[in-house]
Amino acid sequence: MKIDVHFTPAGVMAGDLAGRGVVVIDALRATTTVITALANGAKAVIPAATSEEAVRLASNLEKDGVLLAGERKSVKIEGFALGNSPREMTAAAVGGKTIVLATTNGTPALVATQGGDPVLVGAPANFKALATRARAVLVERGDLVIVCAGREKQFAVEDAYTAGRLIKAVKRGLRKLALNDGARAAVALTREFATWADALEKSEAARQLADVDLAADVAFAARADRFAVVPTYADRRIT
Repeated sequence: MKIDVHFTPAGVMAGDLAGRGVVVIDALRATTTVITALANGAKAVIPAATSEEAVRLASNLEKDGVLLAGERKSVKIEGFALGNSPREMTAAAVGGKTIVLATTNGTPALVATQGGDPVLVGAPANFKALATRARAVLVERGDLVIVCAGREKQFAVEDAYTAGRLIKAVKRGLRKLALNDGARAAVALTREFATWADALEKSEAARQLADVDLAADVAFAARADRFAVVPTYADRRIT
């Protein structure tokens, strides 16, 4: 059995993930936002690589049940109904809706993982349920790929730390488990931080969010196991 970690989707080539189990992580904030939206009753989330693509995708859907959501430079895109804050994804706002989401890092990472089977959406917010599902995929397939969204095409400590915690959770009791260099580095990183909050709050992403008065999103994302839902991305839709 083997676990690979990619610290950004740039290392993922078309066809690399065909038939392989995948987990996508963007703890601050896209995967946390997706998990929260679906846990609170959203019908589906459609990730878009760009805001322009989001508008195009939304235009092909029935407008009454669709919400555009997304951010650029951490703040809500002008003209969109919602930003990329998990705190906005309340049952009142998203219940029964299909959300078309465009973010700087997370949704391009999701789009890049098309072809994985299954593609699981993970974050601290659903960690326990995610670990259970990811372990089952690893045992069944013998192979798991963890794709971190990163930050502006670079390494992001909060995603790598989450990947390391996930590897430690899924590998307990498993023998002959091979890790690529990224996976080994992610596991090593778990020794640098005592808690989820410590890892997330010391990240560059957290500082950027604080600069635009969104530090509360970091605290939200750092609370593990809020939800038991493990969303799956297939056919351009997360459900």
